[in-house]
Amino acid sequence: MVAHRACTREYTNSGLQYVMELSRKCTESVRHYGAETTSDVEIRTIICILGAIFSCSSLSLPVGLFLQREKSFSLIRAMHNTMEGISSDRPIHSREFRRRRALNWLTLGFTYAAMYMGRYNLSFANKALSDNYGWDKTQIGTIITAALTIYGLSALFNGPIADRIGGRKAMLIGVFGAVVFNLAFGLGAFLGFLGTGPVLLAYFATVWALNSYFQSYSALALIKVNSSWFHVRERGVFSAIFGSMIQSGRALIFVIGGIAVTFLPWQWVFFIPAAIMFTMGCLTFLFVCDSPEDAGYPGFDTADASSGDTEKVNMAYLVKKVFTNPITLTIAMSEFCTGFVRHGFEQWFPRYMQEAQHLKLDSPIFQGGAFIVVLAGIAGAFTAGMMSDYVFKSRRPPVAFIGYALQIVCLAVIWMAPGLMWIICAFVVNSLGISMVHSMLSGTASMDFGGRKAAASATGMFDGMQYIGGAAVGMGMGWMLQHWGWGVWGPSMIGFSFIGAILMLKLWNAVPAKRAQAH
Repeated sequence: MVAHRACTREYTNSGLQYVMELSRKCTESVRHYGAETTSDVEIRTIICILGAIFSCSSLSLPVGLFLQREKSFSLIRAMHNTMEGISSDRPIHSREFRRRRALNWLTLGFTYAAMYMGRYNLSFANKALSDNYGWDKTQIGTIITAALTIYGLSALFNGPIADRIGGRKAMLIGVFGAVVFNLAFGLGAFLGFLGTGPVLLAYFATVWALNSYFQSYSALALIKVNSSWFHVRERGVFSAIFGSMIQSGRALIFVIGGIAVTFLPWQWVFFIPAAIMFTMGCLTFLFVCDSPEDAGYPGFDTADASSGDTEKVNMAYLVKKVFTNPITLTIAMSEFCTGFVRHGFEQWFPRYMQEAQHLKLDSPIFQGGAFIVVLAGIAGAFTAGMMSDYVFKSRRPPVAFIGYALQIVCLAVIWMAPGLMWIICAFVVNSLGISMVHSMLSGTASMDFGGRKAAASATGMFDGMQYIGGAAVGMGMGWMLQHWGWGVWGPSMIGFSFIGAILMLKLWNAVPAKRAQAH
């Protein structure tokens, strides 16, 4: 026992030395890429996170051992002081305003979650379609690629539309359109007279692409509406709410999808989300307002890129504010990388568990693991939001960088595939990392750098590039998996996470520029 403790202590010390050395190199990299003003709070935060990564991956070094170090207590004190300094910058709202805002974003958020169900349900029908129609992974990938490509292109074009017509109308267009095409996809099960060849495959690809067109309105609408309801100092926390809404949709489809494809015909994976989306669309019509003014409350300055800006919103304004801005273009490139990793993981992991790990979708291990993956996504969104607002002073790129770093570690574990429990742990932490990046960039940076006037356009560009990046995981990844097997799945995504991390280092200190001080 003594020898075992000595060995553990030696391993712990060497592990801590490794973490400290890694964090030192990380700090040097941050400063090298233009973050000369990085505070000790930020550096110590990175050190703690790297320590947590090491702790989880080793499964023998409790996070508490690392957090007991003197520097970590200094970090906690510094975070407390930072939070006190930042809280004074936040606007003070009445209780009535906060209640009305909560009704607004809860309705919108759960509508978006319902649409998420109607977007990712295909991943649960993936293998069922192959079994029913004899299609290989490349053919199934055709449907995925068609949908993600249309989503990406549509988001780019629909962003300016949402900025003109308002988020409420955009959400209503999106949700009811998604209802129609989820029903149409499920009804494809009754088109046996078309055979099982390219005609039926083209039908499914076309219908799912049209579903994606209407789905592309969802994030644009959500961000557009909330950009008028949240001050820039509140948006990190909002990103946590945004991320949690997404994860609730994932949770529902994980439960419903796994059960439906096991006990019901596969088309019910599309009929059930359609019914839920219809219900939430009706609630959106009844309760959502575009701005505080529309709900009878006074407006306020949100201190974002539209602050002090009196220009008229037209295409020239959007081009200048969003489509030629070096910061937004860099975020868009980063989101392209996010798309490959996010959709490469989310579109294929149920089939990976079925084929590579030989698990059924209704098995307790899969259901339990999927539930923890969802919880990790929620934790990632809240962690990112709190860190962004309270540690990094409402800067989003540092948090996104940490999310990318987590992805790299987890994808390396999936690549090595040391065992089922390691794989599940990697899935969980990878979900946390993806959620951190997605909630920070698509959910928050779009409001910051687009401002109230161009939030939907910024979201459209960021989300659009993400889905264009994700389009490659359809046919491209399907072909790769068909010919080389699941061993190439993890490593195929690592490079994109690395590029995304480098781009976030370049933007470490980026914040929205205001034209004039708010009065």
